[in-house]
Amino acid sequence: MDSLIFDCDGVLVDSEAIAEATLVELLGSWLPDLAAEEELKAALGMTTASILGHLEGRSAHRLPPDATRRVDETIEARLGRELKAIEGVAEALAGLTLPLAVVSNSRRQRVLASLATTGLEARLGAVPIFTADQVAAPKPDPAIYRLAAAELACAPGNCLVVEDSVAGVTAAHGAGMTVIGFIGASHVPAGQAERLRTAGAWQVLDHMRGLEPLVQQWRDTRRSAVDA
Repeated sequence: MDSLIFDCDGVLVDSEAIAEATLVELLGSWLPDLAAEEELKAALGMTTASILGHLEGRSAHRLPPDATRRVDETIEARLGRELKAIEGVAEALAGLTLPLAVVSNSRRQRVLASLATTGLEARLGAVPIFTADQVAAPKPDPAIYRLAAAELACAPGNCLVVEDSVAGVTAAHGAGMTVIGFIGASHVPAGQAERLRTAGAWQVLDHMRGLEPLVQQWRDTRRSAVDA
């Protein structure tokens, strides 16, 4: 059985620009010796706790003890007011026939709220959702994708993944899955397509209108390999 797996932030919902702006604002007061906007470019796709731990290690200042909670709550409040679905994703989802799943480095509460806010829960509310709090090591570690494959009873080689970050592509590729790198969100930095290819992306997609043909290409290529 084949499965199509989506990351959430930056793939289904256009959340990364909101999250980054919130982090830049908070970090400006907490770690004022860092150029937060530049530092965050390398942290796309990581968990809040991982991002904060990495940045604190590069600063002469210390974060508040409750920094992760404060960041998550502030971001989620903004997402509730401002979040939109990725352009074309609802239409793309409507045309898909493969079993679907969501694998996110965000906490489950945020994923469910994001799908509800954007109306995507109508298509994805009943699909399996896997989040970083289910594994000891989040993306870029492949553990969350290995968990998804096991729970879906789907061999990793039968899973096609859509990811927007180097951390996500690295995780899915490391789990033995085929990965489409997505660069159609509003937060994408220059050179991201090449970074995703270097991390292991099979193809790079710049708009969700192109998803269905890539899914069909993937299935046709694998079918041809079996028949050969």
